Amino acid sequence: MRRSFVSLMTAMTFLVIAVTGVLAFVRPFSMTIVGLHALMGFLFIGVVGFHLANNLRPLKRYLRSKWMWINLAVTAALTTAIALQPQPVKALLGLSGNLGPALDRFELHDEGLTYQYTPAPHYKLTLSVRMGDAFDPADPPEFAIWIENSSFYHIKTLHRPEAADSEASLPYWSFKVKEYEKAKLAAAAGVDVDAISGATKNSSFDPADYMLPVDPEEPMPYRILVEINQPGDASEAVDDQPSLIYSVEVDNSDPHAFQLLDLIGYPQLEEDEQPPQWAIYYVDQRFDSALALIDSALLTIDRDKPAD
Repeated sequence: MRRSFVSLMTAMTFLVIAVTGVLAFVRPFSMTIVGLHALMGFLFIGVVGFHLANNLRPLKRYLRSKWMWINLAVTAALTTAIALQPQPVKALLGLSGNLGPALDRFELHDEGLTYQYTPAPHYKLTLSVRMGDAFDPADPPEFAIWIENSSFYHIKTLHRPEAADSEASLPYWSFKVKEYEKAKLAAAAGVDVDAISGATKNSSFDPADYMLPVDPEEPMPYRILVEINQPGDASEAVDDQPSLIYSVEVDNSDPHAFQLLDLIGYPQLEEDEQPPQWAIYYVDQRFDSALALIDSALLTIDRDKPAD
């Protein structure tokens, strides 16, 4: 293949890749830009292959020189540093306007936490939790955020704890997730799952069915729950206060832009049940500092009419 054609094609494809790469970094997510960048990248691989074939003899000399090893070492070092994402790299990535095709962002800061979930461009959910006096940013509590249907059945975990022992520190969320996994397996096997159906329409496993109902005249309500626990926080009554659960119900048939989450209690295992079940009990005298972990929790939902 003619050298001039291959060289010009290499330059042109590189130009497209460079421009779309910069646009993908500085602009909000666009499938057109990202798709163009990715597909031109595959074309660029093929063009570079022809370029290598046309310049095989000088490239062989380069491979035997000391510059080959220097370039290899520099590339390996930069790749490792960027992959590990130290603070300077994270700060640079933080300048990007590209937050992904579906916003699912979580941020923990000194004053609390912010969680954003956007299943569609016209539906943006933001949970803002302002931490109380007992919150220590140097030793933050464990917490989970999830969605339940009106039958109190887990649908989707929005934020899961990072600690390996979260089953012990957040037992109610862990119990709900295990119920969910068993129900999904049963549903896949064609077994009727009474726990989620309850002879009602509110029995889907897909969170979009609740947030973005196909039929706006028949929306399905759902709940957002937060379980929070500071392991090892002793009180006058106990050595380790149980976790606390906050909740709010969202009903798209009666939409509200702002809703506060309410403290609904703490989980306790009812061992008399077969199999044992976790239930929620009202807060009692065992709690003191745990009540000051959260000052307030506000749910904000921006609902716009979907584009035609």
